[in-house]
Amino acid sequence: MNRFANTAAAFLFSLATGLVAAQVPPSATPVSLPASASSASTLPGVTSPADHTHALTTADLSTFFDGLVPYALEKGDVAGGVISVVKDGKVIFARGYGYADLATRTVPSPETTLFRPGSTSKLFTWTAVMQQVEQGKLDLDADINQYLDFRIPPRDGKPITLRNIMTHTAGFEDTARDLLPASTDDVNLEKYLKSHIPARIFAPGTIVAYSNYGCGLAGYIVQRVSGQPFDEYIKQHIFDPLQMNHSSFAQPLPANLAPLLSKGYKSASDAKPRAFEPVDPAPAGALSSSATDMANFMIAQLQDGRFGDVRILKQTTAELMHSLQHTAAPGLNGFDLGFYQENSHGQRIIGHAGDTEVFHSDLHLMLDADVGVFMSFNSAGSDGGAHVIRKAVFQAFLDRYFPYTAPNEPTVATARADAARVAGWYESSRRNDSALRPLYLLGQASVVAKPDNTIVVSPWTNYAGKPLSWREVGPLTYREVNGDAHLKFVTDANGKIDYWATDIEVPVFVFQRVSAARSMGTVSLGASLSFLLLIVALLSWGVGGWVRRHYRRPLVLDASQLRSRLLSRLGVLALFVDFSGWMSLLVASSISDDMLLQGRMTPWLYLLYVLGVLGLIGALAVVVHAVRSWMAPRRGRWVLAGETLLALAAIYLSWLILAFGMISFNVRY
Repeated sequence: MNRFANTAAAFLFSLATGLVAAQVPPSATPVSLPASASSASTLPGVTSPADHTHALTTADLSTFFDGLVPYALEKGDVAGGVISVVKDGKVIFARGYGYADLATRTVPSPETTLFRPGSTSKLFTWTAVMQQVEQGKLDLDADINQYLDFRIPPRDGKPITLRNIMTHTAGFEDTARDLLPASTDDVNLEKYLKSHIPARIFAPGTIVAYSNYGCGLAGYIVQRVSGQPFDEYIKQHIFDPLQMNHSSFAQPLPANLAPLLSKGYKSASDAKPRAFEPVDPAPAGALSSSATDMANFMIAQLQDGRFGDVRILKQTTAELMHSLQHTAAPGLNGFDLGFYQENSHGQRIIGHAGDTEVFHSDLHLMLDADVGVFMSFNSAGSDGGAHVIRKAVFQAFLDRYFPYTAPNEPTVATARADAARVAGWYESSRRNDSALRPLYLLGQASVVAKPDNTIVVSPWTNYAGKPLSWREVGPLTYREVNGDAHLKFVTDANGKIDYWATDIEVPVFVFQRVSAARSMGTVSLGASLSFLLLIVALLSWGVGGWVRRHYRRPLVLDASQLRSRLLSRLGVLALFVDFSGWMSLLVASSISDDMLLQGRMTPWLYLLYVLGVLGLIGALAVVVHAVRSWMAPRRGRWVLAGETLLALAAIYLSWLILAFGMISFNVRY
């Protein structure tokens, strides 16, 4: 469900792939990912694509995972995890690693230990939607308002459909407030949905922007048309037929399952277990399940809805669910109905990741190979920890059992001109524009053209932390140097760069072009210089006054000028306090997830909005004093230069306050 500087960036990025993707806005801080087969093969027990294909058997999987996972857990400071693998309708591997409870040193059981798969829970919600579709109770292309007892306003005259919601193209801005409430007593699906309607920042069906709220709507619709509470519906129509006896969406867990839940930790070295993490809206990420229960779900999906002698979906319904519905760019992985595509190694792969604050999971279905892989870990760990482990493990799995050599793609002749054309700053489509625009500014990504005609895109680095380079292999299409991932730039109707998308990560958002004035590069420079001028002015106000008193050299100004100067300096102080407050909020939200996820940021936002108004009034006082200084006699050139620079700084900071909604009095986040 899925973190500005290092902490905030990783935060938002994990939100992108999963549930918590909400802690803080996405950032351009580099995120280490499997850059190529060679990078994954540096881990113990991992072979490269050049090696022979290994048989996908229980024995070989044991050798592979036993040689890799314990080392990865230790290196990533992760307490424990579980992995299950299915093939041809059977569980061929299921094992727990590390500890489900560090205090008792209990090894997690793949059969009975429950983990929290976070946004992987959405796959059950989408399955429930498709069950209702095949029963004729829901229409994928109808206005969802006909299924609700409240109204979602249209955008550009177009309503939202379930197909939009299942492909995350409903156009909702991202929301985090109350996503992980403090107590299970605070969980209420209907109340949450009616009180947290997000703003619509895109027309439906156009831009992919991952939304937990959208999935909550889908679950609520299932609840309404079926006449059953959501968790009871899932139990009766999915868990029971699939013999998933150690699974539940209930919060808190039922008495018979609660003792089986793995403890969750920030890291293995921080052995204090975290409390149960309630999720609201529950359909977006409240599942608790065991590895073998998840294996049963994978089998049913791989067999197009069939599990043994029962069906949870008709074959045609499952095939529709597994078919491409939306892609951000032709040829790149996109969204099926709820599942996102992860096609790689010549294989058709769909899946879903999921994150709470402490649990981190992945589910992958290889449709043609009839293979499924589920893994879940009970701590975030350090230096990427569980996020890096789960990606590296699956990359290594593919390299070992499905080796693949990507076709050669030569660099195009227009590489130099196109690299200059795409260079600039971009922001994630998964963002909050209502209240958190100042924080999401720090989540922008840069694209830099290099002298060798390749480009570097700031979020992506390899395991060694080195930026990945990309070379152009087609019109505005880039391939990772020494890898097979692709990145594509998409133009608007006028031929200007609109956004870029990539298959190096899951397709839950795109990065949209930002104007130079609103780019992180420009704003960081302008804001830094302006803020420095504020500090110099405040210091000169205090220190200068002391020096003048010490040497008995009072300011030679009349009463009107003294009053104007005082108001100007108070204005500088107001701007300083306002921007210092926003920076403090950024730091606090990166340290404490509760600031966002439990809504504790709200009173501070109101305070900052008031300070923003005072800052604008103060900026006006600064400009007025600068003008009066030029009009007054006997002011030195250095004084005039200083007052002019200070006025320019105040004007620029006022523009920032207005442009980035720092006085919007909006607390929808």
